Amino acid sequence: MRTFIATYHPHYKELIHIGIPIVIGQIGIVLVGLADNIMVGRYDTLHLAAASFVNSAFNIPILFGLGFSYGLTPLVGQCFGRKDKFRIGQLLKHSLIANGLTGVLLTLVMTVLYFNIDRLGQPQELLPLIRPYYLLQLASLVFVMLFNAFKQFADGITDTRTPMYIMISANVLNIIGNYILIYGKLGIPPLGVTGAGISTLASRILMLAAFIVIFCRSRHYRRYFTGYKRSQSNRKDFFTLNRMGWMIGVQMGLETALFSITGIMIGWLGSIALASHQVMVAISTLGFMVYYGIGAAVSVRVSNYYGQGDLLNARRTTAAGFHLILCLAVAASCIFFFSKDIIGWLFTDSPEVIEMVSTLVLILIAYQFGDSLQITYANSLRGIGDVTSMAVISFIGYIVIALPVCYLCGFVFDWGIQGVWAGYPVGLTLTGILLCLRYYRDLRCKTHSLTTTNA
Repeated sequence: MRTFIATYHPHYKELIHIGIPIVIGQIGIVLVGLADNIMVGRYDTLHLAAASFVNSAFNIPILFGLGFSYGLTPLVGQCFGRKDKFRIGQLLKHSLIANGLTGVLLTLVMTVLYFNIDRLGQPQELLPLIRPYYLLQLASLVFVMLFNAFKQFADGITDTRTPMYIMISANVLNIIGNYILIYGKLGIPPLGVTGAGISTLASRILMLAAFIVIFCRSRHYRRYFTGYKRSQSNRKDFFTLNRMGWMIGVQMGLETALFSITGIMIGWLGSIALASHQVMVAISTLGFMVYYGIGAAVSVRVSNYYGQGDLLNARRTTAAGFHLILCLAVAASCIFFFSKDIIGWLFTDSPEVIEMVSTLVLILIAYQFGDSLQITYANSLRGIGDVTSMAVISFIGYIVIALPVCYLCGFVFDWGIQGVWAGYPVGLTLTGILLCLRYYRDLRCKTHSLTTTNA
């Protein structure tokens, strides 16, 4: 046991040091989402169902965009290990260009979907509520993408506190804005779900503005800012960031697509099922974002070790990350289990939704291990640059296998929303196992290559 602790203790310490601010920032995002859902749910169940549909639709581009921005982190991490601050500023410039263009592209894609909302089989009474909220989410996509570029730059240089403080401040303002606009305070008429959309858009604009000011004026970022200003754009860096970003974005987007597409399927079951799905997605996202904070730290540490050719410590930091994420998953599962009868009550007074949520919590617990596995090894593969395999495996696990299982259990076997949710543990666990096997195969191949070269 002493040997085990001595081996992994330094890695636990570093991962916690880097990961905790990321976790806090991620929790802040999720808590605002929870606050949105709770406030909207207390306002009206139909407004909650409308928010469920729009949030399910936008989870795909938003998490794809987050994944796209993650392509910057391992590149910055390797440069940070070499203390090349000028080069990091150059990479940030290219990342802002790539992220901005990707944000415009995602906006165009989601605009096409907007004009086809009425063809997606959602309840007719929700459409007047869905449309304005959808447009407000649409307007915020580019701001989200540009902020992500700054955040991944900061995470890559292990300055995880600055984005944490910005996100927390913006989230507090968002909650205040929700209270005023949803319920109609300070002489403003109650706007319901539309008010939540306005507040979210304003907070995302403020987050980007705050980071721009800090980056340009902070003494801590001065050398990076110099590299940003004086560096020239080049195709090689732009294409490298795009190759990394698109593969990581596809990987994250595929997992989100599983939940979002099945969310559309659940809409076929009615407003009660859709509102219950929204509650469960909000709760499960809380766990996912916490785990992913540690996963992001794993990616940074693995990229540093991999760039130095230190494969032993790359392997150890991955194992340490899995230990930490698994402990968090066990703690989260206990909380979910003992609060399963009150989770729905936090969001709505509807007895049908509360009862349905309590039955779905057990399925949520069933896929926590698979979630831990896939988050750890997806980030480890990202750290060593094997992003193509990561995307292919995710496509197989989430789309080829899990999505058909969701449809079969939910509609062919007629198990309803519980059947749809039964496909999630299958997809997440299988994907996690395949990612794990691929990661250790890559390390064995790299070790063999180094041994041959040295010989």
